[in-house]
Amino acid sequence: MPANTVRLHRVIPATADRIYRAFLDPDAWAKWLPPHGYTAKVHLMEPRVGGRYRMSFTNLTTGHSHSFGGEYLELIPGETLRYTAVFDDPNLPGSMQTTVTLKTVSCGVDMNIVQEGIPDVIPAEGCYLGWQQSLQLLTLLVEPDLSE
Repeated sequence: MPANTVRLHRVIPATADRIYRAFLDPDAWAKWLPPHGYTAKVHLMEPRVGGRYRMSFTNLTTGHSHSFGGEYLELIPGETLRYTAVFDDPNLPGSMQTTVTLKTVSCGVDMNIVQEGIPDVIPAEGCYLGWQQSLQLLTLLVEPDLSE
């Protein structure tokens, strides 16, 4: 059975370094990655190739949580992140892979995200909606330059 893939594109008025760090700092990731209505907790983060991460999302309304984790496959500072994700829930089988590419452009960063291997029980439109909400939060986090 073919696995689902989603592709997202954004131009974010920030630096590639801030966006890259937002994927690898556990507090930042917990702040922006969960879609609206969810909180996140990062249980493990080893941001190096071959390193692992584990986190969980909790639905604020129901209190139901789901956990997932994976491995970092490629990390090029300010340019590329590639990592896997496997859900603990047996109803969400398989391994997903997310690739994030960053390119500095005149007004910020051109960011492309490809997520492959999404379990068939997750509708593609639900995945897109979740990513769109997450990317709104990412932009709010990385856009301000608070270097003072």
